[in-house]
Amino acid sequence: MTFAVAYTLAFFVIITAVATAMFRDVLSAIVVFGAYSLGMAIIYTFLLAPDVAMTEAAIGAGVTTILLLLTIARTTRPTSDRTFERVNLPAVAVVGGFLVVALVGILPEMYEIGDPGAPVWDNAQVTQYYLHNTYSDTGVQNAVTAVLAAYRGFDTFGEAVVVFAAGISVLIVLKREVFA
Repeated sequence: MTFAVAYTLAFFVIITAVATAMFRDVLSAIVVFGAYSLGMAIIYTFLLAPDVAMTEAAIGAGVTTILLLLTIARTTRPTSDRTFERVNLPAVAVVGGFLVVALVGILPEMYEIGDPGAPVWDNAQVTQYYLHNTYSDTGVQNAVTAVLAAYRGFDTFGEAVVVFAAGISVLIVLKREVFA
């Protein structure tokens, strides 16, 4: 991920997170929250975590957005001219200060993706084991698929159960939903 794309995505996610908290209108907050989840899914994809990205896109952007939209369809919207909530400046200062300190302290310590000096390469024997023995151990030619489906199969199975349960929940809610 290039420097510009990384910071653009990070800026987008931060702005959508703040907008989600600031919108007074629930519908606007739900839509912006869906955009936040999509931004996080893209970040996970660039961080080479496609399983987490797919889960974030399916649960965060998809199922959660649908459930929240169905929820507000059953409720009434308050009448107000204000679009955003009032800002609590002391709270913003505390949270903003913490965020700046955390970013200044954490970001410079992070490794570039694929950096040969990253700690993951300190244990190159494990990586080389997976690369050289994946097919003989699992019969799967793609190392990433083998790790997801064979070596950490229980974790992937748990994620699949969560996505399946969320999908079934949405179908149950949709079947019971009456749009008058």
